[in-house]
Order: sequence, then structure tokens, then C-alpha cells
Amino acid sequence: MYYRGLMEYLVKDIKLWKKGEEMIYWAERHMPVLLRIRQRFKKEKPLHGIKIGASLHVTKETAVLVRTLVAGGAEVYLVPCNPLSTQDEVAAALANEGVGVYAWRGMNFEEYYMAIGRVIAKKPAITMDDGADLITTIHKIYWKVKEKDAEIALKVCKGVNAETLVKNIKGGTEETTTGVNRLKAMERDGVLLYPIIAVNESYTKYLFDNRYGTGQSTLDGILRATNVLIAGKTVVVCGYGWCGRGIALRARGLGAYVVVTEVNPIRALEAIFDGFTVTSLDKAAEIGDIFITATGNINVIRGEHIIKMKDGAILANAGHFNVEISLKDLEELSVKKRRIKENVEEYELVNGRKIYLLCEGRLVNLVAAEGHPSEVMDMSFSNQALAVEYLIKEGAKLKPKVYKLPNELDMRVAELKLEAMGITIDKLTEEQKKYLSSWRAGT
Repeated sequence: MYYRGLMEYLVKDIKLWKKGEEMIYWAERHMPVLLRIRQRFKKEKPLHGIKIGASLHVTKETAVLVRTLVAGGAEVYLVPCNPLSTQDEVAAALANEGVGVYAWRGMNFEEYYMAIGRVIAKKPAITMDDGADLITTIHKIYWKVKEKDAEIALKVCKGVNAETLVKNIKGGTEETTTGVNRLKAMERDGVLLYPIIAVNESYTKYLFDNRYGTGQSTLDGILRATNVLIAGKTVVVCGYGWCGRGIALRARGLGAYVVVTEVNPIRALEAIFDGFTVTSLDKAAEIGDIFITATGNINVIRGEHIIKMKDGAILANAGHFNVEISLKDLEELSVKKRRIKENVEEYELVNGRKIYLLCEGRLVNLVAAEGHPSEVMDMSFSNQALAVEYLIKEGAKLKPKVYKLPNELDMRVAELKLEAMGITIDKLTEEQKKYLSSWRAGT
């Protein structure tokens, strides 16, 4: 363990801090809304004395959020939410500034959950998640669920009383669809212990981050990993939620023939009406050149699909966890495996065909590339900052449930974004407001 002032940290190499500062500067230049919130936070100090435990992708954009929380008076402890998404330079820069960072790229399972345990040991008043690993680990410890992840975390926070820990927490935030799904399951099961703001449910998050951010960054990751030509390829997008929509849109924009697979009939119809071919994955497996999963579910691409794929097919995942492509099935169908370049593994199947898996099945946009563009994360992380402020003010009044961020805060983020872009829009006249709020006017 190393220290900057009173704050401890564990990073790959603290000497990388200068390069990290340059990366963060570039992100800040493209995140004007969050900087406006930072200016207000610096003046008002709404987070004074609050400990925040965050499990987020340790990227340059996250650093802009962390700096904003610190400007508001918070003490921040940060760990990754994915073992391969940490930008080591950014982790070093934050540690150098006195943030409690426990993160480096390539953490193994034990290191990852020990880092989460270190954050829990700090007894945070607010938790911030992207995928819900931090909050689920806290809950497993509280409910004495004997699973390996919780047991590892317990090794480093053994002296923490679980009841006191939870009682101290005012609330938490969740950034992504996968995490929100887990938290809603916890609410349904009656085990959720404190209120959560589902930032992913905010319009200025999922309509932009999930669609435009994931759409661009996923293709960026595939191109950086492989440098293949997208034009003329058949790209199979598994899942047509907001992330899948964005991926399909960008793949088509690069000249691909896009095929969508879905289990939801309404989303399948949307994909058809948006001009995409929709079929079953069983049929798509035979024609696809590139397969991209974006469902948030487990074992989407399985052995029965892999065995049908063309020689040279590429598998990539854009979902939060590395469970959408069945790695077990891929291994069992293979007679040989080798890494042929960074982030690309070649599997030779029993039928002689070769399949290429990107980034070990983890998030292709964050492992092979830099994640979402700063401009779109500007809105997502502005929502996060405002959600933390809201929980500090209102958390005591909220029941242990999953909530949306209040609509007025969501709208405020959109207004600030338009303002930063130099765009003005119309406002309703008093007559129009009256008309919309009344039932009396006829045709």
C-alpha cells in the first residue's frame, strides 16, 4: 500500500501520473456540463465530509467526475468495475491528487474483489456503481451470502460491522442497464438495503450514452483490435435495446449489412421498421462475419451457434460482463487456442474452422479502445454528480428501492448541454402552457 498525504492507493505505476493528467485534460475540454456543475460544487460544497465509494471504469472521463465530487467536498475511494477497463495513467493521476485509488489494468478475480473490500472498509456514505459489483458485495456481506467474491472482500474489511456499514449509507447510484437489472431483482427479492438512483434510466443517459456512445465506441474497439474492413461485412447484433440500436446504426453507417437478433417481439419489430434484417441467432450464425452481443444476459452465443459460424468469424461483446459469449462452449469446441495479437484470440474448432474472440469476451469498447467519447459521458456523469447531491439531501426520506433521477434534474442536464453547444430552443408561451394544462378547449 502506498500513500499520497493521508490517502492510500494501489496503482500500476504512480510515475504515469503526468500522462494521465494530459488524458484527463483532454476529457475535460469535451465535458462542459460537468465542469459547470464542478464550478457550483466548488462554491457550495454540497458533498462536504461525505465518503464516496465508487466502482466505475477508471477512465479519463471518470476522472473528471471524481474531480467534480472532490471539488464538492467529498472524499472519494475508487475501484474498477471491470478488470480490463482501467487506464493506468488515469489511475496514477488520481492517486497523485490524493484520491484513494485501488486499480490497475489486468487485475485477477481476487485482486478485483480485494479492491472492492478496501472501499467497503472505508465505510462510504454513498456508493456509485457501474454493474453493481460494489453494492452486491456489500449486500452479500450483510446477508452472509457465502460466495467467493464476498469472502475475498471480507478479508480486507473484516473489522467492519455489516449493520453499522449499511446504516451509514445514505444511498447509491447505478450507471448501466446490467447493474439496474441486478438491483431491481434485489428489490423484488426484498433484500435491497438502501435507496438507489438508477442513473441509467435518465433520458440524458440511455438515449445518448447507450445509443451514440456504445454505437461508436464498440465499432471503435473492434477496429482497433482487428483493423478489418466493416463495409461489405455481415454484422450480427444480438439485442436491440438502446445499445444494440446504436451498434446497428453505426455498423450500417460503415457499410455493413446488419442482421439483428432479439427475444422481445416489440424490439424485433422496431429493428425491422428501422430497416434491419431480423432473424434467429441460429440462422444468423451461418451468415455472420462479425457478431456483437449487447443484451446484458448470459450465454447468448452458445456452442450450437459457434459450430455453425464461418471460418474467420469474429466475436465481440458490448455487454457489461463477460458472460454473453459462452466461453465454456467455445473452449469445449476448440482443439487449439492461441493469442495472435493484443485483444485477439484464435480458436481452432473441431470442424477445422477458426473463430476469433476479442478481449476475452469482455467489453470490447473499453478493453480495445477508450470507451465512450467524452462528449456523451459529459451527460451521463453529470447525472451521476447530481444524483449524489440529491441522495445527500433526500436519501433519508427514500425507502430501499430503485428510483429514477428526478425529471427536473435530467432536463437540467439537457439544458446545460444545449447551452454549452451554443444552441437555443423555443419556450412555451403562457397561452400554450394554459392550453396544454386544460381540458376545456375544444377543436
